[in-house]
Amino acid sequence: MRTDSGNELQVGVITQTHGIRGEVKVFPTTDDVNRFRKLKEVILDTGREKILLEIEGVKFFKQFVILKFRGYDSINDVEKYKQGKLLVTRDKAVKLQKDEYFVADMIGMHVVTDGGNDFGTLKEVLATGANDVYVVSREDGSEVLLPAIKECIKKVDMDSRVMEVHIMEGLL
Repeated sequence: MRTDSGNELQVGVITQTHGIRGEVKVFPTTDDVNRFRKLKEVILDTGREKILLEIEGVKFFKQFVILKFRGYDSINDVEKYKQGKLLVTRDKAVKLQKDEYFVADMIGMHVVTDGGNDFGTLKEVLATGANDVYVVSREDGSEVLLPAIKECIKKVDMDSRVMEVHIMEGLL
């Protein structure tokens, strides 16, 4: 999940309208698309304003979620919201398991090697299917891709915002 502010987490992006009755096609940015079944409301961030929307209907189509918002009953009502981000507040976010973190909370973390050397800053997390990949920005401007696996990511300390990594042979 991505975030726009400290208390909101992004769960999807409206890609286009769906049909003529006010439904929208949403590209989910959450690990579990089934979470949309339980959501009663989302915050739409248009870039200019944030609007609280009540979810009236949820369907699934290929990799997309089709949402219907209460009070938005025609294509004209929702057309202007294409590319809008859908957010939830942290209290409505999924509960994390041990060693799980919201991507939004990890971005900007200081990355050090297991030898104690500064390595860089976590810039981005890529979801690849098999495992996430952490994009670490180095001081020289280069980027290093680190697989988010136990052999490589040794420790994540959310309180001090430091990630300890083991640089496996062949990664640099």
